[in-house]
Amino acid sequence: MASLDKPSAGTSTVKWRFPDIHPEGRKYVLIAGAIALVSLFVWDFITWPLVFLTLGVAAFFRDPVRVTPQGEGLIVSPADGLITMIERVTLPPELSGPHALGDGPMLRVSVFMSVFDVHINRTPITGTIRHVIYIAGKFMNADFDKASEENERQYIIVEDKNGQRIGFTQIAGLVARRIVSFVKAGDMVVGGQRVGLIRFGSRVDVFIPESYGVEVALGQRAIAGETILARKGAVRATGIAQ
Repeated sequence: MASLDKPSAGTSTVKWRFPDIHPEGRKYVLIAGAIALVSLFVWDFITWPLVFLTLGVAAFFRDPVRVTPQGEGLIVSPADGLITMIERVTLPPELSGPHALGDGPMLRVSVFMSVFDVHINRTPITGTIRHVIYIAGKFMNADFDKASEENERQYIIVEDKNGQRIGFTQIAGLVARRIVSFVKAGDMVVGGQRVGLIRFGSRVDVFIPESYGVEVALGQRAIAGETILARKGAVRATGIAQ
């Protein structure tokens, strides 16, 4: 079980620092940096654009420290980005049935990640990973609703200690070309723990049970591991698409 991204109990101050680069992205930063260095001696007129590209790749794979809210019945955002959809939907086949999330409709909250957002994804609750299902597919714009059915995607189901299951989907986008998973079925995870990333753009859908109230709004920006998407027993937000 991974350690939480929070200061120890004896810490009274926290200093700002540059975010780490996730190990998954370090090779890409090194490759881009090496090409920029070579261009200095061969094609010096493109050196600065390549330097900025290297910095952009480093920024894409940044892995900042996050402090996850503690408490029962909380669902936190698994991704950084813009809340683009909140609607009641029929569950996809991969998440439906008695061994998954059930058969009834659920609220789907979609978080769209641009290339400028952090792309490390985190588990929305503490519990056990029950299913990790990868589906190959297309690479259309992840902001399109049909991307959830046609794009490359990965479904993850987490079950908490009370038997409540939460499902979420990592969806590759127009630029994204690979979904990377850090977990497998049977793993124990702590709310806000890193579970994967999507390279270069994408979206994450979270499926909220009817017993939870959504606490975010369309157009709001979410922070992975910190923003509370829903709370059990809370009053449901109005204006949700049916």
